[in-house]
Amino acid sequence: MATTPAPPGAPPKPTWDPRSATPLPWLRPTIRIRLTLLYGGMFLIAGILLLSIIYLLAAQAVRTGNEPLYKIVDFTDLKVSSSDCPVVDNGNLSLSDFNAAISDCMDHQRKVALDNLLSRSLLALLGLAVIAFAFGYAMAGRVLSPLGRITRTARAVAGSDLSRRIELDGPDDELKELADTFDDMLERLQRAFTAQQRFVGNASHELRTPLAINRTLLEVHLSDPNAPVELQQLGKTLLATNERSEQLVEGLLLLARSDNQIVERKPVDLAEVAGQAIDQVHAEAETKGVEIRGAREAAVVQGNGVLLERIALNLVQNAVRYNVADQGWVEVTTAVESGQAVLVVTNTGPVVPAYEVDNLFEPFRRLRTERTGSDKGVGLGLSIARSVARAHGGHIYAQPREGGGLVMRVTLPV
Repeated sequence: MATTPAPPGAPPKPTWDPRSATPLPWLRPTIRIRLTLLYGGMFLIAGILLLSIIYLLAAQAVRTGNEPLYKIVDFTDLKVSSSDCPVVDNGNLSLSDFNAAISDCMDHQRKVALDNLLSRSLLALLGLAVIAFAFGYAMAGRVLSPLGRITRTARAVAGSDLSRRIELDGPDDELKELADTFDDMLERLQRAFTAQQRFVGNASHELRTPLAINRTLLEVHLSDPNAPVELQQLGKTLLATNERSEQLVEGLLLLARSDNQIVERKPVDLAEVAGQAIDQVHAEAETKGVEIRGAREAAVVQGNGVLLERIALNLVQNAVRYNVADQGWVEVTTAVESGQAVLVVTNTGPVVPAYEVDNLFEPFRRLRTERTGSDKGVGLGLSIARSVARAHGGHIYAQPREGGGLVMRVTLPV
């Protein structure tokens, strides 16, 4: 059965959490680390080049000329002693052997001097490289400190604290221009958010009041035992229509509020929330002959209990209403898996094509009455559930169950 074409959806929200900490921050390729490696690497390369040039020049200087500066032509009664060249202590050497020994000793001394120069220069270069990397890291941190302030402010804004501002001081450079632009954006967002809250409050009052008056008037007329049957039937129809309008208004207001992050959070047990939702739907389930079952383990999360109860209530209500007519069941389970609280609602029901699952989360999107067998609801239940889950930093997934029905899975951070 074809459904109405879905309106263009908004781009998906990012799945990363800016407040989450990196397990190994030193392994992150941050700008500060990259600048440090750049500064230190450039210094290290320049030091190696400079050391190579000095070594080559020193080697060339000490090796200029292969012949010694002097020769001994007669060493009658000459006695020579040297700790660095013990071969000359032998008094039996001929004159040519003596000069050759002196030349070899001088070459050896040049090599020792160059080796000492190279080793000490390498040690000095290593020490200076450590100092250069530390200095580069400190300077990079000082230069990038405004970006840290911008990041912290962005994280605070991600928690719906739009009153935060960067207010960066210092020279009028590119970073200050970025911070001022970010502050202007936050100012506009705060004004828009305040206007939205004011509109929601005004709409709540303006829309609820006439609907409440209409409900009261209809209930008064229906309570009259002398009213004609046609008038009572019309009153019941109008009362049901008014109740549907009230549900629509409440759903729209809740959807508008739940799209924002939850600022005040308290410990809430999903098992208790699911139990309360089951209690509210129990009578409707008995009327339809639907069995509600499932094991619910403790799964405590930080959030708003009323909104979390709305998630469970919407899912359980949908599971009961859109079920099979005979021997239907709904399974509600809660648990903690992989560090996340999980609420799973599984039900029997009509076969749902996989390509229609994503459309169920869009506002006013429902399966046809011919397929679901129910015309209750206004098509906002799953939209509200998804918005509330996102506001708590969680997700909600749906997948068709083999044999008919759906498996709704809600994951929330503990």
